Amino acid sequence: MRDSLQTAPKAPAPSRRGQIVTVALGVAVLAAIALDTTVVQVGSDTDTRQQAFSAAAYGTDAFPRIRDVVIERAVPATELATAIAADQEAAVAEYGTPASTGAILMVTLTGTAGEPRAGVYPVTVEGLPEDLRIRVQTGPAINGTELRDAPGDIAFGAFRNQIEYQDAGSGINRAMLAQVLEPVDTTALAGRQITVTGAFRLINPSNWLITPVALEVE
Repeated sequence: MRDSLQTAPKAPAPSRRGQIVTVALGVAVLAAIALDTTVVQVGSDTDTRQQAFSAAAYGTDAFPRIRDVVIERAVPATELATAIAADQEAAVAEYGTPASTGAILMVTLTGTAGEPRAGVYPVTVEGLPEDLRIRVQTGPAINGTELRDAPGDIAFGAFRNQIEYQDAGSGINRAMLAQVLEPVDTTALAGRQITVTGAFRLINPSNWLITPVALEVE
């Protein structure tokens, strides 16, 4: 008696040629992945570029050069004030670094520090007009991007975004604070003669807020 159930036919085994084609395709895919993959060696230049931006490291590295630029280009306050009063545009062209929100000017002066307000000291300098207000910020917070912008060659395009560009300025300020201001007792400058070299943004020609790169107390 025949069995009424019929056995389903078996699927044909893949041909040798089909197996070869499948393996070849797999090899091609792996090769494409390998070509599109960059191997980064730990500690290499590529590895460093891929790490997160460090404002502290940037500031520590950049500040010594910025300090030297500011000191080299600094103009005595009496000379600079005279030049600005005579022709502001000419003074900027001769002494300043152009910037989108006001040129950066480098200055050096010696004067008597007054009573501070939030770490900012007014300074009285002989030979300057009475209506010219000179102030020097000493921390603990150092505001602005005057030091970043002073050399004129630290451009936005060198950074990945606006946040990094701003952080670079903050990192430079913190490096200055650590190297220049922290060794000085900036809480006890009132009534003392100080010599300051630094940079300020020329927005109001009668009000200079200086970010120092060098500070000496007599």
